[in-house]
Amino acid sequence: MHLEELGRRIYATAHLTGEFVLRSGQTTTEYFDKYRFEADPVLLDEVTAAMVPLVPEGTEVLAGLEMGGIPVVTALGRHTGLPCAFVRKAAKPYGTRRLAEGADIEGRRVTIVEDVVTTGGQIVLSTNDLRALGATITDALCVINRNLTTPAPLTEAGLTLHALLNPEHLTA
Repeated sequence: MHLEELGRRIYATAHLTGEFVLRSGQTTTEYFDKYRFEADPVLLDEVTAAMVPLVPEGTEVLAGLEMGGIPVVTALGRHTGLPCAFVRKAAKPYGTRRLAEGADIEGRRVTIVEDVVTTGGQIVLSTNDLRALGATITDALCVINRNLTTPAPLTEAGLTLHALLNPEHLTA
């Protein structure tokens, strides 16, 4: 499927207008409710199939960020055959007490997977946490980059962002 068509479908499914506060603290009048396209198994499958060529060569583990990155990374893992890690914002004080559940990340080349990126703040925080646990991370992958370029915090953290869609693709 062409990116323009995929962008139109995501726009029709997930685009909302109103007043919304983003994780970054920014306020916007346009919002992409990622859960609407992530909850549609057919659309999510098409999105992640289109993301496969964006997975950097040499990736050993795909790491999805809580919460929206989890369905994306699971579907992407199905398409690539790569193992997945599910990354919490903070380790739970019970059970395994791990920050990253699923595939082991220590000593492996990990690509971060996120759904929508505005500033990249959570990607930077999670990357720093995973690097401290021994992961090698140079790339992040997202469905939607709300910007036309890579947000500065990602570049400053030594990350290359691979986005499937940006604002130019998301039209009615």
